[in-house]
Amino acid sequence: MDLLKKIWPLSFKNNDSVANLVIGVIIYVVVGAVAGALIGLLASIPVLGIIFSLVGSLIGIYTTAGIVLKFLAYFNVLK
Repeated sequence: MDLLKKIWPLSFKNNDSVANLVIGVIIYVVVGAVAGALIGLLASIPVLGIIFSLVGSLIGIYTTAGIVLKFLAYFNVLK
């Protein structure tokens, strides 16, 4: 559990109100969208496209897992 709190610190902060839940989810969505747009531009480079595509996939997985953990922490499934 401590490892999850170190990797996704935003997911375990301020889980006491719906407003904090919505703000946390919005942050994850915005970070994912901005990173996805930036990596989408950089993925068109022929040699580095594969690396940027992999990084983009990892960022997508990170943000999705962060949103799921935010909801689990809010509903007290994780402590």
